[in-house]
Amino acid sequence: MNELFANEWVYTAGVYSLTVMAIIVSLSVFEAVTSYKTWDEIRSGNVAVALSIGGKIFGIANIFRHSITANDSILTMLMWGVYGFALLLFVYVIFEFLTPGFSVDKELAHDNRAVGIVSFILSVALSYVIGSSIVLFQ
Repeated sequence: MNELFANEWVYTAGVYSLTVMAIIVSLSVFEAVTSYKTWDEIRSGNVAVALSIGGKIFGIANIFRHSITANDSILTMLMWGVYGFALLLFVYVIFEFLTPGFSVDKELAHDNRAVGIVSFILSVALSYVIGSSIVLFQ
């Protein structure tokens, strides 16, 4: 298997495929923890939900980017990527906890774009912090 991944074309296709699968799984997990149906909301034009999920997609991809750069094995890359995703999921929980005056889920479902923007920025910004720590320990 290592010989196969020694080819840069195969390696690139492999890590790309793994990252896309990780994004799909991650979005499924996010779908399970939210009170609204993400894709139904986006289909109906809910910009706040689109911003929120866009930030999560960017954040997950950014974490995997750092994980790919910092690791020389697919298994290690995946482990760091999954750990980074778990931390990114925790960001969502913290955001909900730090806003006791309103429910982030309900505000996103009601297309509160201010909440969507903050959700987007939290996911993107903290993905850089998570990614930097992945690189630091390699």
